Amino acid sequence: MTTYDLVTTVTEGDAEELWPVYLTLFGEPGDYGVWRSEVWDRHVARPGFRLARAYDDGSAGRRLVGFGYGYTGEHGQWWTDQAARLLDPATAETWLGGHFELVSIGVLPEARGHRHGAALMRVLTGGLSQERWVLMTTADADDPARHLYASEGWQVIGPGLRDGQVIMGRRRV
Repeated sequence: MTTYDLVTTVTEGDAEELWPVYLTLFGEPGDYGVWRSEVWDRHVARPGFRLARAYDDGSAGRRLVGFGYGYTGEHGQWWTDQAARLLDPATAETWLGGHFELVSIGVLPEARGHRHGAALMRVLTGGLSQERWVLMTTADADDPARHLYASEGWQVIGPGLRDGQVIMGRRRV
């Protein structure tokens, strides 16, 4: 059985539990200390931070199999400022600043195929106060992540920060 939770504050233990899953899914940075100082600790300190987690509560005990997190994106933050330079000015003005920025979402390979990604997305975005949500993902429309986002109402709003990426947006309904 899989259970899900949502937290808005995290402990040292939460970071240590999340790290191996993050590393398996995203691969970089490959050093826990770098990830903590350059990514995680900065993100958890931002207003609106929230973390959704998926746990397999099987016979081997409770094990983290997926997560998603984000926070309120604002001008003056690195990603928002970079995205504003790439998007059409009217699009950037419409979508960026005060938006919910979905930073990362993923499920371990052995736990995929059971709609955990969709469940994490719903847990993470349920009850959000922000009207506009944004994320960056692959430009490959056939990628499973893109199928998930499209099924949840996300649409491409512009190019991503690197080749092969796009920025997607969704409005709260």
